[in-house]
Amino acid sequence: MPYSIGEFAEIVGVNKSTLRYYEMEGLLTPHRSDNNLREYTDQDIGWVQFLLHLKDSGMTMAELKQYTEWRAMGDETIPERKNLLEQRKQQVEQEIKALQQNLDILNRKIVFYNDQLTGNKYEFVLYHNEKKSHQEEKVDS
Repeated sequence: MPYSIGEFAEIVGVNKSTLRYYEMEGLLTPHRSDNNLREYTDQDIGWVQFLLHLKDSGMTMAELKQYTEWRAMGDETIPERKNLLEQRKQQVEQEIKALQQNLDILNRKIVFYNDQLTGNKYEFVLYHNEKKSHQEEKVDS
């Protein structure tokens, strides 16, 4: 079943202008009706949803274009696509680790403030001797 640009935009959760931009950048190639109107398919839904996940993972427009080009070339580019996804996965894992560390510090500080409010007074220690400070970690990197 073909979808109009408005229907398709609603299904995938983006603006029509975003779809036009993706088309202009070569990420999406909708079919055209006899009246030259854009028509999208169920396969296009899956592709755009995947593109949005890649974008949300931090992939640049250049990387999205490269992936799209490789996809259009067929199965012989699977190793390149897989490599690009593995690189992005490593970067996302590093970002998650950094976010988890930040979340842990926030949780520790919240516990500290709860203790302070209930009368359990002590000094907050951001890093214990066995851990490096944030500045030291940056220097070692």
